[in-house]
Amino acid sequence: MQSTELQIPTKNKRRFLPDNLVIDSWEKLQIYFEDLKNREINSVQELEEWLKDRSELEAVLEEDVAWRYIKMNIDTTDEDLAESFNFFITQIEPKIAPYANDFNLKLVNSEFVNDLNKDKYHIYLRGIKKQIEIFREENIPLNTKLQALSQKYGTISAAMTINYDGKELTLQQASNYLKKTDRKVREEVFQLINERRLQDENELNELYTELIQLRHQVAQNAGFKNYRDYMFAAMGRFDYQPKDCFDFHNAIASEVVSMTNSFDEEKKELLGVDALMPWDTAVDPTGKEALKPFEGGEELIDKSIQCFYKIRPYFGERLEIMKHMKYVDLDSKKGKAPGGFNYPLHEIGVPFIYMNSVGSQRDLVTMVHEGGHAVHSFLSRDLELTGFKDAPSEVAELASMSMELLTMDYWDEFYSDAEELKRAKKEQLEKALETLPWVAAIDKFQHWVYENPTHTVEERYATWNSIMKTFGSNVVDWSANENALSTLWQKQLHLYEVPFYYIEYGMAQLGAIAVWRNYKQNPNKAIDQYIDALKLGYTKSIGEIYKTAGIEFNFTASYVKELVEFVKEELGGV
Repeated sequence: MQSTELQIPTKNKRRFLPDNLVIDSWEKLQIYFEDLKNREINSVQELEEWLKDRSELEAVLEEDVAWRYIKMNIDTTDEDLAESFNFFITQIEPKIAPYANDFNLKLVNSEFVNDLNKDKYHIYLRGIKKQIEIFREENIPLNTKLQALSQKYGTISAAMTINYDGKELTLQQASNYLKKTDRKVREEVFQLINERRLQDENELNELYTELIQLRHQVAQNAGFKNYRDYMFAAMGRFDYQPKDCFDFHNAIASEVVSMTNSFDEEKKELLGVDALMPWDTAVDPTGKEALKPFEGGEELIDKSIQCFYKIRPYFGERLEIMKHMKYVDLDSKKGKAPGGFNYPLHEIGVPFIYMNSVGSQRDLVTMVHEGGHAVHSFLSRDLELTGFKDAPSEVAELASMSMELLTMDYWDEFYSDAEELKRAKKEQLEKALETLPWVAAIDKFQHWVYENPTHTVEERYATWNSIMKTFGSNVVDWSANENALSTLWQKQLHLYEVPFYYIEYGMAQLGAIAVWRNYKQNPNKAIDQYIDALKLGYTKSIGEIYKTAGIEFNFTASYVKELVEFVKEELGGV
């Protein structure tokens, strides 16, 4: 089924920058920034040429810092890699910011800007105008400091290990023991993980407090009441407002939480326990050992390639290209920063997938999730400007979360046993709904945090615990582990590194369920629509992109209920 002759992408010959440019000083770059800043533009054609040159410069810089970030995360113990990344964000990025604002002003003030094709440039230009509106010179050093400071979270988390069963384990590796059928083992490992996390509780609180204070200052400098409102502008959230987020929270609380609580009731009954404890939530309640879909990163990528081929050959070929180019690093290892991501590399147009896999079913899902992002990168790689490719997260996560569900029918690549395949699908469908209350909780927490930037740590914990009463399980017994519950938010990387980037997962999860519903009704049409939507990059509004995918950008209670009922029906058939 694999392609016999892969077409390996290469970088196009640069039109503006030298192909052999090495970014080791600002002086090497400044000449190109000055060119763009001072160039005369005498026609709409020259304006478009200027935009293409700016786009190339952005792509080259984004790809350069991407590799620095990827390498640093793969080995957080290598000080040279950390220094390479820090050099870019402290010595290069602060000097770019004023030029970026100058370029934006040059564009919108050009006498030819209104001659640009409105259908083609509308979304791009509205984003540029918003960037101008919020730009403040005094925020440049603050944003540099924020970027460096937020990376501390990865360093702290990467150093977290426990010793168990005669081995030193990363917390990702240790989490596999929470799926063991021996309840005593699960409890021991849960407590070891919690104790290790609590060692850094104060440091993570102090880090978060410092980030909140700096972010609030950035917001005030830009004329905003709080950082939440600033970020809605900075992230270009033109298609919804904070009130819509609150509607999402309420819809999840009213339509989803009761369903996810029923999953826990079923686990408690099947396990035959008096109380469902936090270490009982990941184990198979029928007493079967944890699902083991693959051994090692090589097998994971190979089986994922086959899954993707079965949906659409184009998808399988994209993953195969990435494997061939070694644009994947999948296995968890000591010193590797936690998490997983697909990092777009806009110049070559081939992304990089980073993971911490340990052989679990969750890792399979993460792989196909990041694979969905990767397909999106490939589908939008030929768009004319770098800015056209930067789809908002509500669209980017639609690409990835849809792929989690679309691949399910082909997980027989990972599971030859029919019962194991059923278990994997059931777990995935339950997780699709369980994701929603957690997303709502994290998002609601962030709104409160930044609306109340001078809060104390005690108030922070009280608010989190109150939120968890609404969105957490009313079946799981945390009474002897209140500290673990109170600090559960510290596990969420997004709070530290990419604030307010989280509700998109919930919105996109609803969209993904709708894409999958279409797929169950008409597979070829649904995939065609999915492809057509992703090809748009960010040249249309979120609502238009969702419509192209054959779904709604909608998180009203009635729509959420409709999608939950569909998942419930599908669960009944597994």
